[in-house]
Amino acid sequence: MLRIAIFGITGRMGQSLLRALRETPAFTLSGAIASANSARLGQDAATEGVPSGVLITSDSRLGIQGASVAVDFSTSHGVTAHAQACAAAGVPILIGATGLDASSRGILEQAAQSIAVLIAPNTSVGVGVVAKLVSMAALRLGPSYDVEIFEAHHRMKSDAPSGTALALGEAVAKARAQTLSEVAAFDRTGQNSPRTPGSIGFSSLRAGDIVGEHTVTFAAAGERVEITHRATDRITFARGALRAAEWLVGQPAGLYGMENVLTMDSHRGHR
Repeated sequence: MLRIAIFGITGRMGQSLLRALRETPAFTLSGAIASANSARLGQDAATEGVPSGVLITSDSRLGIQGASVAVDFSTSHGVTAHAQACAAAGVPILIGATGLDASSRGILEQAAQSIAVLIAPNTSVGVGVVAKLVSMAALRLGPSYDVEIFEAHHRMKSDAPSGTALALGEAVAKARAQTLSEVAAFDRTGQNSPRTPGSIGFSSLRAGDIVGEHTVTFAAAGERVEITHRATDRITFARGALRAAEWLVGQPAGLYGMENVLTMDSHRGHR
C-alpha cells in the first residue's frame, strides 16, 4: 500500500482528497500538513466521517516522513518550500496549487532534477481529455478561427484566469506554433478596435460556490465549435490527483504533467 502525504490538508481539496482516499485501497494517509498559523494543528486530519488517525502538523519534514508520494493543494506561496523538502527527502510530489509565477516554476524545475515533480493546475481526468480535444481542434480548424476561453469558479478563488484556462490556451498556442504570452488577450477594457487576428481571448467569472467550468470556443463566419468541461464536485479532482499520484510513484526524476499520466495509462491500461 502506498503512503501519501497531503499539503493543504485543511482546504477544500485537502478534505476532498480524504474523501477520495476512503474509496481508494491503493493509498493510506501518512502525513497531513497545514500552515503554521492553522487553527487545526494537532487535530485529526479528517473533519467528518471516520477519523484518519493522522494529526495535522506544520512541519513539512515530519509530514512527509515515510511517504511514497506527496500531493500539494496548498497556496502558491508555500509550494516551493514543500517541493524542496520533498527533494531533500526523495519523495515525488504532485503540485495541484495554481497561480505559480516564473520564480516558483524555476525552483520546481530545480527540484525535478532529483525527484519526479508533476505540475497539474487541474487534476481532473476529463480536463486532461478536453486539453487533447482542444489541441486537435486548434490544429484541424486552423488559424482563421477566433479562439475565446471562458472560465468560472467560486468567489474565493484568488487567481484569474485559472491555471486550467491558461493550460488550455497553451494547448491552442502550441498547436498553432505560437507563444501564448504573445497572443493572449486578458483585458479588452477601453479597446476601440476589432480583435487582433490570431489572438486568444480570456474571460473569468467569480461567483458563489462554482466548482469549475471551462469552455473553449472556436468561431468563424457561419459556425462555432465549443468544447466545455464542468465540474460539480471537487471529488473528481481528488480522484484524478490520486490516479496521478499513483502513477508518479517510481517515475524517474523530471518534470511531468497530467498529459503524461493519461498517455502512459492509455498505453498500459488504467489500473
